[in-house]
Amino acid sequence: MGRRLLTPDDAETTLEKRGFHVKNNDAREVLETIGRTFLAGFGDAVESGAPAALPARLKDIPPRFRGFAYEGAGMGFAMVDALTFSGGRRTREYLAGCGDAHVYMVYIGVGWAMARLPRFRWPKLDLDPMLQWLVLDGYGFHQAYFRTERYVRRHHQDPSFPWPAHDPHGYANHALDQGIGRALWFVGGTDPDVVATLIEAYPPARHSDLYAGAGLAATYAGGADEDELRGFWKRAGRHRPFVAQGSAFAAEARRRAGLEVPHTAVATEIFCDMPPERAAQVCTDIRRELDRPGSTAGAAGEDRRPLFEEWRRRIADEFASLGRC
Repeated sequence: MGRRLLTPDDAETTLEKRGFHVKNNDAREVLETIGRTFLAGFGDAVESGAPAALPARLKDIPPRFRGFAYEGAGMGFAMVDALTFSGGRRTREYLAGCGDAHVYMVYIGVGWAMARLPRFRWPKLDLDPMLQWLVLDGYGFHQAYFRTERYVRRHHQDPSFPWPAHDPHGYANHALDQGIGRALWFVGGTDPDVVATLIEAYPPARHSDLYAGAGLAATYAGGADEDELRGFWKRAGRHRPFVAQGSAFAAEARRRAGLEVPHTAVATEIFCDMPPERAAQVCTDIRRELDRPGSTAGAAGEDRRPLFEEWRRRIADEFASLGRC
């Protein structure tokens, strides 16, 4: 499968091409480097077709950006699997091997692939039932990033999203909105006032998910200084527990991958009132509690919300209970 044939041009990720807000040259460079790095990981996956080859190819990428390369590779392996009808072999190998440390990013990358593939070629994978919703986070990000007029300016929402097959709670749109919220950090050029204004233009029922996604992006991708992050925190108002939850997710994603960076610590101190390792631990402790034998959270029943949402809400509640939100 040809790298050049499948990989979009780097120009597709420039702020000028996308029509995104430009705050300043530093923020532009951060966001455009993320885009180029994502495409590099995608191209490496397509070119090699071998998950085991990926670490050597990506090892020289700075830690700040390396996770985005692993995300792009998740998209790449899922695309190649779909186009070669391999039954998801490469993606499964990736998740079982070097992709495991980057599982959050890999799932998001699979969602990018779904956004580019016809539905009959969507990946059929045995996914972690807790984390499977991150696939839709990736799908939502892609749509807001590349179909900005429809998903950001006109606030499109699919009335009945066709994945996963069993979604009695209609949760898909919540997961999609979390990805759209992440993308708004890019659309708004990492300018918290612009991002908050974009969020607040959506129907109020969507704000918590959007703020959670933006909080995750602000923490993982960075691009805003301490004063700007404090301003975003103030604008979030009653949605602050979910900004904290998104921030903690970002801290856990970086901790698991061994890609800790200073700007993540700045964000978690403001959003979570704690260093990133403690914020990450909140996520893992609550997940361990939910996973333990005998837990009734997420048990079968149409009246119970998805386990992923239970996880998110308990994390948000934990920060609220600490008096931070």
